[in-house]
Amino acid sequence: MKLVKNIEKDASKSAKVSDKEAEEAFTTILTWIGEDPKREGLIETPRRVVKAFKEYFKGYHKNAEADLSKTFGDVEGYDDMVVEKNITLESHCEHHMAPIIGVAHVAYIPNKKVVGLSKLARTVDVFSKRLQTQERLTMQIASTLMKALDAKGVAVTIDAAHQCMTMRGIKKEKATTVTNYFLGSFKEDLSIQNRYLSYLAK
Repeated sequence: MKLVKNIEKDASKSAKVSDKEAEEAFTTILTWIGEDPKREGLIETPRRVVKAFKEYFKGYHKNAEADLSKTFGDVEGYDDMVVEKNITLESHCEHHMAPIIGVAHVAYIPNKKVVGLSKLARTVDVFSKRLQTQERLTMQIASTLMKALDAKGVAVTIDAAHQCMTMRGIKKEKATTVTNYFLGSFKEDLSIQNRYLSYLAK
């Protein structure tokens, strides 16, 4: 959890920059690439990009543990695996700020309480709507769920395409990356881990 806390702390310490200052920065970038930011099609572009960036990176202003705080104990003792597959994931790599597009699969084994299914997807969104590496993103989602739900075990799998390597650089357009992170029962018991992985193959 230290990794999650450090990033939350760094984000909260960042200097406040106004929308106007951000728009001026994007105007400078338009000039730098060889465009005329004063031409008709680009006059409103810096404002639109700032608005879009607020959406792309809204995770910096969200608290995943707060979203997971409302749980349900009246589940008649359910203690088996809960798996939510194919959660759409859209993020940006921290090295080139290029999109990361894919899906996340999340599973946990409850310990007396369960959480609403939408909260699992919200947890994916909170951490994906930041500059990321896929490895860290996978760990952040898993660690946060494990702590907030006091779960017996958590598993997270992400399968995503990185446009920093499909659109630039090596340009391998069909390449995807798969990462897994297991905690608790999923890490300690291979039969549980394999059962989870078998669900993903269906």
